[in-house]
Amino acid sequence: MSARYEHPGEQAAADPIRLLAIRDTPLSLDEVHSAVQDSAAGGTALFVGTVRNHDGGADVDALGYSSHPSAEAELRRVAEKVVAEYPVRALAAVHRVGDLEVGDKAVIVAVSCPHRAEAFAACRKLIDDLKHEVPIWKHQRFSDGTEEWVGAC
Repeated sequence: MSARYEHPGEQAAADPIRLLAIRDTPLSLDEVHSAVQDSAAGGTALFVGTVRNHDGGADVDALGYSSHPSAEAELRRVAEKVVAEYPVRALAAVHRVGDLEVGDKAVIVAVSCPHRAEAFAACRKLIDDLKHEVPIWKHQRFSDGTEEWVGAC
């Protein structure tokens, strides 16, 4: 297992993973941003994924997300990998499940690090790995009456 990366002379935060959740209620930017505030962080990167009105050239009317019971444990595993690879001071990730409408927030991730480049890289790794490794599936319903399931992993 890898050790958490630290800069020389820097003390590690007690637990840099501050917020992880899979919820069936609307997501809050303020909650996620507040969770990653840290006085030793000079950079905070935040990503918000929203439901768009199209995919693959087809109009999307609505969609729903569902997750496997292991999804929160897998989300923690992904977060721990990011913390081990980057000098993360604070990390948060929340994903929505259930029925969503166009414009709704589907996922919010944020990472605070000592510097902006590290924060951007860690945030990118967090969202990319979440989308590829956490068992959350998207069920899209298109305007033409067709449907599609898209797996996150």
